[in-house]
Amino acid sequence: MDPKSLRYSESHEWASLDGGVCTVGVSQFAVDQLTDVVYIELPSVGDAVQAGKRFGTIESVKAVSDLYAPVDGEVVAVNDALTSDASPVSQDPYGKGWMVKIKAEPGATLDHLKTLEQYQQQIASEGH
Repeated sequence: MDPKSLRYSESHEWASLDGGVCTVGVSQFAVDQLTDVVYIELPSVGDAVQAGKRFGTIESVKAVSDLYAPVDGEVVAVNDALTSDASPVSQDPYGKGWMVKIKAEPGATLDHLKTLEQYQQQIASEGH
């Protein structure tokens, strides 16, 4: 996915909404901050998620961080490959490193999330 076309949360998840399905992953910045990602805990297909609420965790050699849903909805796909090998998150966070796909509630948008430019400004304002 093209990082310019994605939307970003303050907690460093990216989101793409296509046909009512929201694909979610973590940004390259998050990967760079975490360094080596070693483990990911993801929800199960069929789980309900709420915007701004925790849906999983990502663990690196440096820290464990919560993952937050960008929209309300139901998990319709999980990148199960990441549970046995988390390296695609580090190697290709906008492609093979996607984490979940959420069937968003009707009328959901990503307007509440940041554009790439706004997200880069957030990172800069945090002193990174």
